[in-house]
Amino acid sequence: MTDIARLLGDQADYLLGHQCQTIPADTLITPKPDYVGATFSATDRPPQVLRNFQSILNAGRLGGTGYMSILPVDQGIEHSAAASFAPNPAYFDPKNIVELALEGGCNAVASTLGVLGAVSRHYAHRIPFVVKLNHNDALIHPTSYDQRMFGSVRQAYDMGAAAVGATVYFGSESSRRQLEEISAAFAEAHKLGMVTILWCYLRNSAFKTDSDDHHVSADLSGQANYLGVTIEADIIKQKMPETNGGFNAVNVGKTHERVYNNLTSDHPIDLTRYQVANCYMGRIGLINSGGASGANDLSQAVRTAVINKRAGGMGLISGRKAFQKPFAEGVQLLHSIQDVYLDQTVDLA
Repeated sequence: MTDIARLLGDQADYLLGHQCQTIPADTLITPKPDYVGATFSATDRPPQVLRNFQSILNAGRLGGTGYMSILPVDQGIEHSAAASFAPNPAYFDPKNIVELALEGGCNAVASTLGVLGAVSRHYAHRIPFVVKLNHNDALIHPTSYDQRMFGSVRQAYDMGAAAVGATVYFGSESSRRQLEEISAAFAEAHKLGMVTILWCYLRNSAFKTDSDDHHVSADLSGQANYLGVTIEADIIKQKMPETNGGFNAVNVGKTHERVYNNLTSDHPIDLTRYQVANCYMGRIGLINSGGASGANDLSQAVRTAVINKRAGGMGLISGRKAFQKPFAEGVQLLHSIQDVYLDQTVDLA
């Protein structure tokens, strides 16, 4: 098992010893082995969705815990294949992406229609597929950000996918069109029995001020989560919060002083718990993004997993930190993330 405290270093006590004084732990619906039967089965989703959700939660090293670890590799479109795979050219081949998820003990692998479709007959029965339906085309010049549909729900169903994923850029000029597209796609996915995962990202240049980047503000990202569960996303993917006070800083929407005085603090676990609260108090699971690859990926990945778990989240979705490394190192990183969720001493704050 991973030495979690050692990897956290001088932040070990700060993160492992924190007790939340904002939103009480006993008001949350938290991940458990019987999550689908005890909580998710109360929704209006068809039985086939429940079956596929349970198949995801049963897979990999975290199978049977109620937590999930997903390998996402859609960066070949979102950031360009060159930027994503030049550090490790083996991952130009879709086979190696799925093999990393399998060897890494993941609950599922998420990627593009093309990547998963290229190897579906070899792997769709071995690990749950999450087909990402829309993407930002990185070849647009001048640069603009707009998620467009690259595939259909039916194509994902036909290849044997257990789930579909999509992104909405909340706050962007095209967010309302994206919201309508993805709401309709998720309704179709549910009819066909597939789980839905929403990348709830904020995108607006006005959200970045001189002092803070409020794309990762707890209050604004929390509201994005609330919009995501409103269109019946079954799982919310969100970036980990790094700041707060976005509503007032960028003068958008309405907020309440209790958000900042009572429901959050400056501690990352409390900020992430506010994101969980906006997912119907954890009734819909929150998975946080693993972020970009850097110098201290292993310790950063473990840190993110500790924060997510202690806040009440359902797991981590980490891509670049894993696939931009040699295969064995990527497997080790994924296992270290999973070890946080397997370690019963890392509890709810």
